[in-house]
Amino acid sequence: MNENPCRHLEHLATILDSVADGVFTVDKEMLITWFNRAAEDITGFSREEAMGQSCCEIFRTNICFTDCPLREALATDCDVVNREVDILDKNNREVPISASASVLRDAEGNPVGGVETFRDLSQIKALKQEVAQKYSFHDLVSRNPEMRRLFDVLPDVAASEATVLLQGESGTGKELFARAVHDLSSRRDGPLVVVNCGALPEPLLEAEIFGAKRGAYTGAVEDRPGRLQQAEKGTLFLDEIGDLPLSLQVKLLRVLENREYQPLGAKRPLKADVRFLAATHRDLQAMVEEGSFRRDLFFRINVVNLKIPPLRQRTEDIPLLLEIALDRFNRTYGKKIRGFSSEALALLLGHTYPGNVRELLNLVERSLILCREETIGDELLPTDLAIGSASQAPPLFSRKRPTAEHLQEVLGRHRGNRTLAAQELGVNRTTLWRWLKQVNLA
Repeated sequence: MNENPCRHLEHLATILDSVADGVFTVDKEMLITWFNRAAEDITGFSREEAMGQSCCEIFRTNICFTDCPLREALATDCDVVNREVDILDKNNREVPISASASVLRDAEGNPVGGVETFRDLSQIKALKQEVAQKYSFHDLVSRNPEMRRLFDVLPDVAASEATVLLQGESGTGKELFARAVHDLSSRRDGPLVVVNCGALPEPLLEAEIFGAKRGAYTGAVEDRPGRLQQAEKGTLFLDEIGDLPLSLQVKLLRVLENREYQPLGAKRPLKADVRFLAATHRDLQAMVEEGSFRRDLFFRINVVNLKIPPLRQRTEDIPLLLEIALDRFNRTYGKKIRGFSSEALALLLGHTYPGNVRELLNLVERSLILCREETIGDELLPTDLAIGSASQAPPLFSRKRPTAEHLQEVLGRHRGNRTLAAQELGVNRTTLWRWLKQVNLA
């Protein structure tokens, strides 16, 4: 005996109303033919208000006629998966959603409309913003305890006029630290002038730092102000000071001791009202012992020493940096890449990053430029990335269960995808499920 078809429809309606994601269907004219309870909750429109309306009247967004998932699915006859858009609800509140769309067909396989499922990303977006604010400090981002200690002392360091030496490998963000010190100091309204001590040969570098008068050397057809003069009442950041020639080290020492300097060809010295910051990836103490860096200059610039750890020693920062880099380059290149495949993420999380944060940013930018899908796959990463990666890199976290807050952050970054969250935490899905259950997040 056949069951009543109406009973099947009632069951289907009950099922659709029980799911947490919004679900609605449209006919070929894009008029809404079904609207479940979650769709009511997310949009603020009741089922009665939505039924028979054009979907663009309910899902109000500026991409309704340019990037609508339903229109694309109907036009291409292909599914659209997890497209992130912002809609305006009934109260004109902006709601971020992730939408997927497919074509609906009749018994003969002919298209009769479409179905869209969508998920409210408001909580995930709020969590991401909270995490970004919590772990951000003047364009610096870190969850690492050692980095957080540096963030903690920066305001006190900036409030002084002491010379600061920033030490760290190339790509760790020494210039960002220098900018933070300047921005937090009383000289913030003055200029921050940067000079790379290893970028120019000695004669040009001397004129670059100290300036030169007309006729001081061949080609000097006019007075040329140096970086010291340009930094007046501000901050001079001497990057890669370990590359400074010994002859210029003597002249720099005089500036630091007497706050006076003499441009090339000048008859009298000038006063320097400047705060000095310096940075290097070299071991200056060893250079002092071997005689390639002056001991007295080292003591002058090493009043406050801030050592920035390399990225391989703060691997807990990698997921956060990947998320920030992806967001930045999506905006730069007008793309909508959602994330990385589990294979690509495994390589990126396991890599030791000899080029530190700069290398990570370059990897993300390169792969995003080449990506034609919504997810960056491992085939877009350099083939040698896996060398010395996962098997040699320290685990991101110990096997000890992370805090509930930490688990929420990881899940939020991966939009609830437990496979990717487990991959980041370095455990299998079963272990992650057990941890979530222990803190009432399962």
